[in-house]
Amino acid sequence: MSTVTLESNLQEDRLFNPPVEFSRNAHIKSFADYQQLCQEADADPQAFWGKLARHELDWFVHWDRVLEWQPPFAQWFIGGQLNVAYNCLDRHLAERGHQPALIWEGEPGDSRIFTYQELHDDVCRMANVMKRLGVKRGDRVGIYMPMIPEAAIAMLACARIGAPHTVVFGGFSAEALRNRLQDAEAKLVVTADGSWRKEVINPLKEQVDRALD
Repeated sequence: MSTVTLESNLQEDRLFNPPVEFSRNAHIKSFADYQQLCQEADADPQAFWGKLARHELDWFVHWDRVLEWQPPFAQWFIGGQLNVAYNCLDRHLAERGHQPALIWEGEPGDSRIFTYQELHDDVCRMANVMKRLGVKRGDRVGIYMPMIPEAAIAMLACARIGAPHTVVFGGFSAEALRNRLQDAEAKLVVTADGSWRKEVINPLKEQVDRALD
């Protein structure tokens, strides 16, 4: 009878330091910088997040108060107005419109690259499609999509026109999709003909048709 010795690999003690050039160009350049940020956040959370929000985001209307905290409810940046799509795309067009904003690779190995300008154009087109279909600010939109760039485009289009969206996992059944669309009172559902799942095509549009029936 032989004896087998098992070696556990769950405990990892090795350190892999990043290249110097990578650290030099990183937003947080060292562990010491990270610790300093943690200390600032602990010392005065409102001042910390207020400073980050002021420097890292573009606001249409500046906030009156950083935080209103009535446990268990919290409201951040009271009175402030911004747009997620604008912060993700529009503000980058002048300086980096030609640079890649989204790099995607599909299950079969196909790939696509979108520059900021290309992604911005597609999001604007999708937003206009939704508006022509009657979606207004405050209307809910269901997104039942595979993991393709158009899913992100649909989400950003919703944010652009102020339409809250609910993302439904593409593997869910027609019944599960129906329940989620009803709960959200969705005015529109965005989908695709199908998606790859382990080399098999999942017929998303057929599931949507069943859910609507």
